Amino acid sequence: MTDKTVREASVARKTNETDITLSFGVDGSGEAKLETDVPFLNHMLDLFAKHGQFNLNVDAKGDIDIDDHHTVEDIGICLGQTLREALGDKRGIKRYASVFVPMDEALAQVVIDVSNRPHFEYRAQYPSSQVGSFSTELVHEFLWKFALEARITLHVIVHYGQNTHHMIEAVFKALGRALDEATSIDPRVQGVPSTKGVL
Repeated sequence: MTDKTVREASVARKTNETDITLSFGVDGSGEAKLETDVPFLNHMLDLFAKHGQFNLNVDAKGDIDIDDHHTVEDIGICLGQTLREALGDKRGIKRYASVFVPMDEALAQVVIDVSNRPHFEYRAQYPSSQVGSFSTELVHEFLWKFALEARITLHVIVHYGQNTHHMIEAVFKALGRALDEATSIDPRVQGVPSTKGVL
């Protein structure tokens, strides 16, 4: 269900690999309640919610005895679906955003177009393939599925860094801040911000 006034949505997704319930509020206060079997993802989603001023609740169980892939992927799918539903027809939003975020020696940039045209570009080379038990290739998997299901154009560039944790942290902080800006209401915008008249 979606309340278009407060721009929030929830979804439940149950497969043979994962069981997820997720709710997302665009106009929140940065509160996150996260229960997943992937601690590093919990940390990143907490940063995303805090820096985007979103409310995010995630309860996810998955087949982590195999690996974290399905859980991370399906959370990305659910988050994208709730964002798309919460935004409704996208009337009045700014639509675009470009944000740089430093994290110590690392610098990440996230550029967003809430376009209804899903596309993902990713430029990142991490010094390590793992952060603890978390595989860095899952960052791509999460962001790709999020962009696809949200139907947004998402460009993520990690310009440089030496610490893999810092680099990924900068990405999720930048994602939160860029999405907050792109989805914010601009009182000057009449209808949807597109000459086509629809997004």
